[in-house]
Amino acid sequence: MKQLNNLHLGKKNPVRIQSMTNTDTADIDATVSQILELAEAGSELVRITVDSHESCLAVPQIIEQIRKTSNIPIVGDFHFNGHIFLVKYPEMAQALDKYRINPGNVAGGNSRKKIEKTDTNFETILSVAKKYNKPIRIGVNGGSLDASVLEDEMNLEENKGKTSDEIFVGAMVKSAISSARFAENFGIPKENIIVSVKHSSVPVMISAYRKLSQSCDYLLHLGLTEAGGGNAGIIRSSIALGTLLQEGIGDTIRVSITPQQGESRTKEVKICQEILQSLGFRNFSPRVVSCPGCGRTTGNDFAEMAEKILENLEMKRKKENWDKKYPKFSSLHIAVMGCVVNGLGEAKNADIGIFFPGKGEGKNAVIMIDGKQKNISANSSNEIEKIFFKEVEMFLKK
Repeated sequence: MKQLNNLHLGKKNPVRIQSMTNTDTADIDATVSQILELAEAGSELVRITVDSHESCLAVPQIIEQIRKTSNIPIVGDFHFNGHIFLVKYPEMAQALDKYRINPGNVAGGNSRKKIEKTDTNFETILSVAKKYNKPIRIGVNGGSLDASVLEDEMNLEENKGKTSDEIFVGAMVKSAISSARFAENFGIPKENIIVSVKHSSVPVMISAYRKLSQSCDYLLHLGLTEAGGGNAGIIRSSIALGTLLQEGIGDTIRVSITPQQGESRTKEVKICQEILQSLGFRNFSPRVVSCPGCGRTTGNDFAEMAEKILENLEMKRKKENWDKKYPKFSSLHIAVMGCVVNGLGEAKNADIGIFFPGKGEGKNAVIMIDGKQKNISANSSNEIEKIFFKEVEMFLKK
């Protein structure tokens, strides 16, 4: 996909972040609000569910409102009725920037007995995509894989002796590539096709994407589906996406965690950003490294300072536009350490660092800028913070 609105995908372009609304799409105000919130947080594509006549009617109005302030691509997520809705509601079909379809769901009553046979519902969707020159994502999910595809794979002589996971991976990849190639032969430009093979198991998901990337050169969207919530969901998603991205696999990503009560939908966007930044692929915000503390540290000053610095940097970005004011802001590397043992080395490797006195190291905190030490003598942590941020801004102004 060379370009989606003003967003370039694939090849040497950055790995892009996608998210999805969890509002009722028929609720226009709520959906618009969440899309803009996700875009503000850093999502570069947003997917919305199109599962009812009411949501089909709402889509053009939603996108009309979004376009007043944002050009973010809006992806329509179709399951069982996409072939009906895309034909019945041409205004909706034209308004969306991209369609997401699942071969395992789209067949409906005309389910394919063999993957080589044409599915008329799939063909109908492709006809609309071709008519309006819309990109499509062919999303094969482990939980909705076409049973006939899996059955065929299980009966192959070459698969005798393979594990059930290996056979399942082969079936997912075959389904995805078969559908993508059919779409391409139907007339959808190759650059308008993106493929995914999501699964809820980290090892299966990684294996599927590895096999897929070796078997085709379509653009790939990465995701661990049904990752769960809390720390477990974050860790599982980070392992899955990070492993593949480090191997050069993936053009767009989404973290699909279950939101905890009262938690913002934007959390999944922030996790994607942290994954990409941790791998050194992109910079979204200053990187603050800090030590965990140990028997060499006294008090909790360094931990409180690390937390305050993170909060203050976010405030500087939102209220004072430091990310726009200072080009080096998003790539800034800050170290906050609890003692001189690791503090000196870590602070030296950062753009700017601060380390606090451990046992027997006196009372003054030390700032390091460009490898040079500067002692800070202050009566409170708030005063130290103010001094530190003056130094940070002076560094950014250079």
